[in-house]
Amino acid sequence: MKDVRAKKHLGQHFLTDEAIAQRIGESLIHPNKYQGILEVGPGMGVMTKYTLEKYSNHDFRLIELDKESVLYLEKHYPSVKVYNEDFLTLDFTRIFDHEFAVIGNYPYNISSQIVFKVIDNRHLIPEMSGMFQKEVAERICEVPGSKAYGVISVLTQAFFNAEYLFTVPENVFNPPPKVKSGVLRLVRRDDPIDCDYGVFKHIVKTAFNQRRKMLRKSLKPLFDPKTLTQEIFTKRPEQLSVDDFVSLVNMRQPR
Repeated sequence: MKDVRAKKHLGQHFLTDEAIAQRIGESLIHPNKYQGILEVGPGMGVMTKYTLEKYSNHDFRLIELDKESVLYLEKHYPSVKVYNEDFLTLDFTRIFDHEFAVIGNYPYNISSQIVFKVIDNRHLIPEMSGMFQKEVAERICEVPGSKAYGVISVLTQAFFNAEYLFTVPENVFNPPPKVKSGVLRLVRRDDPIDCDYGVFKHIVKTAFNQRRKMLRKSLKPLFDPKTLTQEIFTKRPEQLSVDDFVSLVNMRQPR
């Protein structure tokens, strides 16, 4: 069977460097914590063979939106179940009845949405690793005080320990993307935040919607005037840690 043609509308950039494919495919570090592994966007399976070999005792599945890639994968990996579906709309409980890790060379145009879906399903997913646009990978792992620190940094780190692993150059893809790529790993925290996640997310997003303003201004609609006099509200959102945002949740009066 001929190779699969990369499709621009799906954001496909096929990794061609076997050494890098192996590093990513073997980047999960806590396989004893789950039974399943779901690879997202495997394309022609350049990472698949390494993941499959490294974690051979796991219930391994693939999800790929491109039908041409699905046919290729079914031919070359006949023992692996391939789902021709959209990760963002997939009901995980339909394909796994146990916890699983997520790994992949993620389509850059939906990579942030993929992370947010993993966060929403954190009770099922103890670990995630894979390749993103470098800027997105760095933003997820960023710390307070940085201009790149934002909503995805806080929401991810509320539940996962984020680690930037290495950078991947443009010339190891076909076709080459216009940006560098970065590989990261997320491992579910043993001590995640303990507060109302809906309120937490609303406060974080509201604060960063006006990131140049002090919290006293951006969060004014969410807190009573007396609470807004506390020192924390003189700061800007990028100065706050995850725990600081949890403190804000606990300060807010139910309405």
